[in-house]
Order: sequence, then structure tokens, then C-alpha cells
Amino acid sequence: MADPGKKSMLSRHVEDLRIEKGMTVRELITRMSGMGGFSAQNMVSGIEIVGRMLSDKDSFNFLSFPADIIATGMRGMIADSLRHFDAVMTTCGTLDHDLAKAHGGKYSHGSFDVDDNKLLKMNIYRLGNIFIERDEYGLALEKEFTRIMDDIYSSRDYKEEYAGYELLREFGKRVKDPHSILRQAYLNNVPVFVPGIVDGAFGTQLLLYSQRKKFRLNLLKDEAKLGDIAFDHKTTGALMVGGGISKHHVIWWNQFKGGLDYAVYITTASQYDGSLSGARLTEAVSWGKVKQKAKYVTIDGDATIILPVMFAALDM
Repeated sequence: MADPGKKSMLSRHVEDLRIEKGMTVRELITRMSGMGGFSAQNMVSGIEIVGRMLSDKDSFNFLSFPADIIATGMRGMIADSLRHFDAVMTTCGTLDHDLAKAHGGKYSHGSFDVDDNKLLKMNIYRLGNIFIERDEYGLALEKEFTRIMDDIYSSRDYKEEYAGYELLREFGKRVKDPHSILRQAYLNNVPVFVPGIVDGAFGTQLLLYSQRKKFRLNLLKDEAKLGDIAFDHKTTGALMVGGGISKHHVIWWNQFKGGLDYAVYITTASQYDGSLSGARLTEAVSWGKVKQKAKYVTIDGDATIILPVMFAALDM
């Protein structure tokens, strides 16, 4: 493809943004599309791509995210958004936070600038600038896990072996909190995949439970299910928040169908250490994980700022 000429490169002029009283989020984003915008311009592009992805009835759409943002208060927003997606890819800590909060666990506003030695003596965990009293996390999670797992075990349709997504569906069936991610995933028939399910408190509880009861977890069934999704859907899309295993598992399986057709990635990581978290989606094109002609954009910025704006603009 020939490089665009000078006239074409200079054809779209930067417009000044004007804020008006009573302006809606959608109106703001429309106005922002005229800005030059740095990361803001990529966010506007991301909103457009996600909107097109969700309106494409032929597209099977993933939402991937790491656990840390679930501790910030974004849990309910993400749970509400699941009615728009077809599958979730996340990390074990999401299950930890989701079940702890479903049991009534309370997280508190904290600070990045604090003496962590003092917090240790006070039995307070720090997650960035979020404070979590030990029993509000570990004990709350353990009680909710045990209540639900015992109910699964005593049910008439109990199986000795579960795929991860099958077990999490059973958990979602029994969670009582309507703001729970697992609950909303169950209600909207959205499978939840956690490839690193043993990397957290939920995984440890599974191990302990398997030592007392006849129970096995078969994660290869999850991989087979993801393979089926890749081969059964010609068109796929993904909104990926943060990197690591949740991002990689989405793009990994989509390479087997020729890559994602829609992809939006939000990250704060730098690409210059070669990490997956820092890798821009253009790099995924070289691996065949995102199609060359896909609609895609990488947005640099904090997801706790960007994602609520995107969801509000899309009426999600």
C-alpha cells in the first residue's frame, strides 16, 4: 500500500474541545473525537471499535481483565456489563475478591504512601491504595467458598470432575449477591475462564477441599472449550483490560482462527521491556493473533479512569 500523500496526512484538522453545562458522556466523547488527543484519541477510537464489535451479531466477544481492578469498586460495573459479552477471561484473584465481597467483605480507601510494616502488624493488606482487613478477605472468602462448595457437593447432579468454567457456573448459580461477577455471568450464560485458577486463595481452597472430598479439576476441558469457540466462530472480538495471562489466553486461542477481528487493549505498561503486558496490539498482528485488517487500538492509561468512561459512552 502506498504511503499517504501530504494532502491526505493533513486533511483532518484538530478541533478545540469546548465543555458545556449539562453535557452527557456520549456528547463529550463525540466532541473529543475532534481533538488531537494523545491517549484520549485512542480511547475515542476504542469506544467506536467496541461499539461496532458489540453490534456485530456474528462476533463472539471476550472481556478479559485482571483481579486488581475488582478491588477498586469496578466489580459491579463489570458484572453489569457481562450481558454484552460472550465469555470472560480473568485471573484467580477475581474469584477471591468477588466471593469475599459477596459474603459482605468490606474494602477501604487507603494510600500508596503508607508504612507497610505497620499495616502488617494491624492485619491490613494493601492493594495499591486499597486497604483490606485480613478477615474481610481471607475469612470471608473461605466462608463463602465452603458454603457454596458444600452445596455443590451435596447436589444430586454433583460430578467428581469439573472443567474450571463448569465449576464457576455452579458457583454463580449459588452466589446470592446480584452485584457478583460470577452471579451475573451465570444469569447471562457467560462462561468464565480462569487459566491460572490455582494462583490465588480460591485455588488453595480447591486444593484443601479435594483432600477432604472426591473432587477433581480438569483445566484441559477449559482449553478444549476455548478451542471450540475459536474454530466455531468466524468473527471474534475482545476488550482486554491489562495484560498477563488473561490477555494472552484470549489472543492465543484466537490465533487458531486467523486472529481477532476487533480488539481494544487498555494498559499502563511499557513495550520496551518486551513484556506481554506492554506489547501493543500491532505486535499481536505479527503472531497472527490479531488480523491485519482488524479494527484494533491500544489505549495507554489507567483502566479505573478509562473503562467507566467507555462503558458510560456505550450505555453499558
